[in-house]
Amino acid sequence: MPKLVVSGATLSCSMGMAPGQYSVLPTNQVDGDSQPAATVQDMMPNVNIGPFGMCQSPANPQVAAATAAAMGVLTPQPCVPMTTAPWMPGSTCVTIGGMAALTDSCQLLCNWGGQIQVTSPGQTDIDVA
Repeated sequence: MPKLVVSGATLSCSMGMAPGQYSVLPTNQVDGDSQPAATVQDMMPNVNIGPFGMCQSPANPQVAAATAAAMGVLTPQPCVPMTTAPWMPGSTCVTIGGMAALTDSCQLLCNWGGQIQVTSPGQTDIDVA
């Protein structure tokens, strides 16, 4: 059963080298386990989505430049998530402020080719059907 994602959740990126932290602003005034609950629209880099350590994606311009300077040896660079589309698919039965709630089964794509997913929803009590 999917879990509702709240502020403090842990994320991972397939192109990142470390876990990232998830933050939710309390604008919707809906909590889960005493933390602000997320919607599929909570996907802003460096606001909601924290960095994932070093990025290994050759599609990232910083990684591409560093790799070229290293004569083709992949050279990871600091992660700066680049997300422009909402989390998918979102809850089909729970909404927050008119938006689908974010569950731990959702995924988010980074423009640099990474796939971001929830590794820990930040709470344990609230299942979303």
